[in-house]
Amino acid sequence: MKTRINKIARTALTLSAVSLLVLTTGCGRSGDTNPAKDTVVSNETGQSAASLVPADLKAAGVLKVATAEGYPPMEMYKEGTQELIGVDPELGALIAKQLDLKFQITNSSFPGLIPGLQSKQWDLAISSMSDTEKRRNAVNFVDYFMAGGAIMVKKGNPEGITGIADLCGKKIVGAKGSSNLAILENYSKDECETPMTISESEDAPTGLLQIDTNRAIATVVDYPVAKQLAAKAGTYEVLPEQYDAGPWGIAIDKKNTELTAAIKAALQELMDNGEYQKLLEKYDVADAGVKEATLNDGK
Repeated sequence: MKTRINKIARTALTLSAVSLLVLTTGCGRSGDTNPAKDTVVSNETGQSAASLVPADLKAAGVLKVATAEGYPPMEMYKEGTQELIGVDPELGALIAKQLDLKFQITNSSFPGLIPGLQSKQWDLAISSMSDTEKRRNAVNFVDYFMAGGAIMVKKGNPEGITGIADLCGKKIVGAKGSSNLAILENYSKDECETPMTISESEDAPTGLLQIDTNRAIATVVDYPVAKQLAAKAGTYEVLPEQYDAGPWGIAIDKKNTELTAAIKAALQELMDNGEYQKLLEKYDVADAGVKEATLNDGK
């Protein structure tokens, strides 16, 4: 659900085709339906990921990766530097190493990621991007993460909240215009005998201020962002269940089926050798990990 912490979409680049813009804007937990399960080369032969690298990329020797900084802990700058760190840049580096390629990363605008793939500016885009049907018109996704909205409460969970049903009849806050606010509103309308009293905040951090001042007992925030906010502040808890969860994928140009197969194999190797798990644990988002590298598994 990459809408950044305040759920406001990144400024869209001017594109010649409106359909291309639709493919690239927004991120995370989209509601698209009727997925197209495209078939590409798999790794059923047991070949190593490195052996599946396309000849032209192997000759170049460099895996060019793009991300869009500003969504900690998934992608961000190391404090005081221009070094890109976080789950996505570091997973890209691990994949390059697995493929016996040098690693090169570029920070781009989020709307420019898929056009950059199509114009061959980079080989991969990895930036908390939801695997959706619309985007699969242009790219294949190797899915590596499963995330949705998570409930945040005060540390110690004084109200004893165990799940979204416990929020019925309570004062809750959600970020204005966010899908997490919609989760709360829909559940309150459809499932609660006594509706929630829901207020709106400009973004996730300002919503937490309402919890601090007892104007709300809980909020719902994108899981990885919630974990980061809780770790930084030390005054909140994140409940483990995620709502409206969906896969995030590594995007590869749809025409590049050989590279797609190599990336899928490399990710699976990283899962098998434990490096993937270590990376997620480093950023405290292991609950959103997946056990198998899959292809185009979104809605």
